[in-house]
Amino acid sequence: MDSPATMKVGHGTMPCIGMGLWKLDNAQAADAVYEAIKIGYRHLDSACDYGNEKEVGAGIKRALDEKLCTRDELWITSKLWNTDHRKEHVRPALNRTLDDLGLDYLDLYLVHFPIALEHVPHDRRYPAEWLFDPTDSNPSMKIDAVPLHHTWSAMEELVADGGTRSIGVCNYSSALMHDLLSYARIKPAMLQIESHPYCTQEPLLRLCKERDIPVTAFSPLGALSYLQLDMASPHESVLKQEVVKAAALRVNRSAAQVVLRWGIQRGTAIIPKSSKPARLKENLALFDFELTDKEMSEISALNANRRFNDPGVFCEAAFNTFHPIYD
Repeated sequence: MDSPATMKVGHGTMPCIGMGLWKLDNAQAADAVYEAIKIGYRHLDSACDYGNEKEVGAGIKRALDEKLCTRDELWITSKLWNTDHRKEHVRPALNRTLDDLGLDYLDLYLVHFPIALEHVPHDRRYPAEWLFDPTDSNPSMKIDAVPLHHTWSAMEELVADGGTRSIGVCNYSSALMHDLLSYARIKPAMLQIESHPYCTQEPLLRLCKERDIPVTAFSPLGALSYLQLDMASPHESVLKQEVVKAAALRVNRSAAQVVLRWGIQRGTAIIPKSSKPARLKENLALFDFELTDKEMSEISALNANRRFNDPGVFCEAAFNTFHPIYD
């Protein structure tokens, strides 16, 4: 099976492997982004909530100043945070992201979660994160009653005025995708979801394929992204699975490369995160080998519907608010 290195997203072409910027330390972000572009990355996955867009922008600027590539050769994605869902806050939120990244436009702007929180002015706290008032004696999330179609309508206006070339959503279920498609004047150009061998989300991927909506898998290596947050246990590492190790031995690649290749070969884009040049290079080297149908099936069979990034769990544990979005 031949897997393309790029995919059509909206009216553009996006590299299937991107550099995920979540949890990238601020002190390392500028150099890491610069090195990634130098190595060959042309797809960066950012978000206001990651709190490092200024540093990411510094890395992009250095790479462009040194003519490692042109702006048009980069694909930059960012995301609208939960506290900016109201129509009047969507454009200012994009403007802040563009200012921090030092860009005139995004290639893709995504609604980060189908969760609307009470607005926090940017000059009071940015990024606003999850708690409405962290100094409160009993801090919690403060839900705002904003219909998702209001937010989407404001996102569509961003395409019309050129702030972003395409728009999409993250963390939507099949039901929310059906709903979105019923009112969208601009069809979502992307769905970004958690997906790895323990959380394959096959029905959702099938729905998106039938509706011609590309999918990006975040946390493509599963538990590894969540160990430092105490949201996963070391024994949950998919890299220790025998079917993964056997495939790695056969193709003479690392277990991580096998799992990332599985993500590419099933048709999703992937956005693994690393700040180490050697690991960044390894994560890009996925197109000179392929997994057999049997290996693909065996790895897919590891599915346990295990979400590591589930607001129904972490919002209650960390933010004193039970707010499930998946049933």
